[in-house]
Amino acid sequence: MIRKNVLYEKLKEAVDSVLPIALIVSVLCFFFVPVESGLLLAFLVGTAMIIVGMALFTLGSEQSMSQIGILIGARLTKSRNIWLILLLSFIMGVVITVAEPDLQVLATNVPAIDRTALIFTVSVGVGLFLMVSMVRILLGIPLRWLLLVFYGAVFALTALSDPGFLSVSFDSGGVTTGPMTVPFVMALGVGVASIRSDEKAKDDSFGLVALCSIGPILAVLLLGFLYPGSTGSSSMVIAQFEDSTSLGWGYLEALPEYMMEVASALAPIFVFFILFQFAALRLPMPQLARIMVGIVYTYVGLVLFLTGVNVGFSSLGYVLGGEMVAQGMGMLLVPLAVLMGWFIINAEPAVHVLNKQVEDLTSGAISARAMGLSLCIAVATANGLAMLRVLTGLPILWILIPGYLIALALTFVVPPIFTAIAFDSGGVASGPMTATFMLPFAMGACNVLGGNIMTDAFGLVALVAMMPLITVQVMGAIYVIKLRRSVAPAAQPLPVYGDDEIIELWEVA
Repeated sequence: MIRKNVLYEKLKEAVDSVLPIALIVSVLCFFFVPVESGLLLAFLVGTAMIIVGMALFTLGSEQSMSQIGILIGARLTKSRNIWLILLLSFIMGVVITVAEPDLQVLATNVPAIDRTALIFTVSVGVGLFLMVSMVRILLGIPLRWLLLVFYGAVFALTALSDPGFLSVSFDSGGVTTGPMTVPFVMALGVGVASIRSDEKAKDDSFGLVALCSIGPILAVLLLGFLYPGSTGSSSMVIAQFEDSTSLGWGYLEALPEYMMEVASALAPIFVFFILFQFAALRLPMPQLARIMVGIVYTYVGLVLFLTGVNVGFSSLGYVLGGEMVAQGMGMLLVPLAVLMGWFIINAEPAVHVLNKQVEDLTSGAISARAMGLSLCIAVATANGLAMLRVLTGLPILWILIPGYLIALALTFVVPPIFTAIAFDSGGVASGPMTATFMLPFAMGACNVLGGNIMTDAFGLVALVAMMPLITVQVMGAIYVIKLRRSVAPAAQPLPVYGDDEIIELWEVA
């Protein structure tokens, strides 16, 4: 049975994430931007489905995916078979990423690439870099140097790639670090790190999220060579609802499709776990039953989430962006995106965990309020820049290259713990609302403006995910300056952490 207080907390988190966008959009549609009544009603129904779906999905993910990762990681540790660890890491990296909800939404919206091909490519990228992460843990390779090498490879490859795939590739890296992938990856890393007996082994178990977000970027850039001449037209289909009954039947008719889709995505995870259970784990029935129930929660939550997103939620975002341009309100896109970005990041529960951790780490020198304010400003700015790109066609590399150069340069300036937090928290800011509403909103505006959706609209998730890399490290630099200027006897030096230590940001109590 679900404990009522746990379900209540998950529902509250989902409401906090979704409600700000729903309220802003409702005010716009009721008083300023005309849209079809059926579409607005579909949006409100979709909002309710997303809230319930997110709550059940996060609850189920914690009860199943996190536990599976911990159990498999511990069992692999006992085997001490390096090749088996690498093989199973690749397989699990692939099958877990396939079920990531934000990736499902992104792949549905990309017009130039086959949906299945994109999901498989991104999943393989995660699997390969999860193997790289395991090698790093076993050999104790510093995280900083791997980030420099692989991001160097990313930006070298951009010079040869189709410009239409640059934005999608960086977006793919942002959407994979979500609630399905991260708990499993982190748990697996902790288990495998225990093979080593040196004092830095635990520190090296972190950094997996940072590396696994690079794999999809490289993989999609390479995929671009198979899809020459990316198109800028949109493939989003907007459902038409004439009355309440057509709306109700529209949702009911969509349910079987997403039930099959989610079943296909979760089936490899389920089969792999069952095989591993009989071959090695042999869990007692109560523990096995709890994991199975968690998988059921995950399944139901994903079905509700994807149905709500695709039938009504994303559709209204797309129509609203286009209608604002058609009504001559194009210049309001930037301030509106800034406003939405502010509320989106402020409502993310994981961001509040991050803020509190930084306050504790600096003994109050950087308050949670100051950290939260800086992240709100950064993510709001990222949303504004994304809409500016829609309006002007500004190339995304003009923003990404300076941004990543600053982030990588800061790794040599700030204490290692701030770098660790920053690069593992890039996915914290790019929550579900960014992929499900803000991206379709940008696509709709871009389509009416006559721009290239692949080059001008995509990239929004990438910009949002890049901001914590800079913001967290800048706050670390501010702390160092404050520490050096302080002459108070009570001032304490920053605790010494390993170069690769990263605090878990995804488990929200």
